[in-house]
Amino acid sequence: MTADLTSTTMPDFVSILTQTAIAYREGNKPPAAEIVVNALLAAEKSAKQQRLNYPFEFLMGKWRLCFATGTKKVRQRGGIILGKGFYLPKFAAVYISFSASLDDASLQQSASKGEIANQVQLSPMLLKLTGPAQYLGKKNLLAFDFTQMQVSLFNRVVYHQRIRSGKVQSEDFYSQSIAKLPFFAFFLATEDFIAARGRGGGLAIWIRENSNN
Repeated sequence: MTADLTSTTMPDFVSILTQTAIAYREGNKPPAAEIVVNALLAAEKSAKQQRLNYPFEFLMGKWRLCFATGTKKVRQRGGIILGKGFYLPKFAAVYISFSASLDDASLQQSASKGEIANQVQLSPMLLKLTGPAQYLGKKNLLAFDFTQMQVSLFNRVVYHQRIRSGKVQSEDFYSQSIAKLPFFAFFLATEDFIAARGRGGGLAIWIRENSNN
């Protein structure tokens, strides 16, 4: 079932995560970490029960990492040991962005080709990783591989190089087994934030980066 963002009914976990996104963006006191983790788990469970599908275009754009969990401490949920969640400090801006490949004619295909970028801004330094991505809409699964690294200092590129499997051509990425690639399994996507579980088991929320931010 394709997710409907126009629905007027809002489950409690969506309300909590919406409050989290707004508070983080506006610099207000956000909900406690444990409450956010429980809301994320409820959202993930709901998405599985309803078999929600989020089209690739729901993820398009630039998102700022707001909240994440570790995977080694505290409690065990569903076979994954989750650590206490934490909010990313404002001085360390971590972004992720997704875009469709120009040759991907239809975003409604079962598997859409795209690109991923991950960047960390610690003024005046910027570290940016980029590479190919593939989105499996039926599973809300985005597999990716970082193949390029760029470092900028005072807005000037000082390093740009292929990394890791970047030695392999991007076309070969799409023929690789998803099981061998890092991925995000998205379980909630709204106009303001997205949430996913990474391959390592951690949970995360990213809020949309608006042009006026």
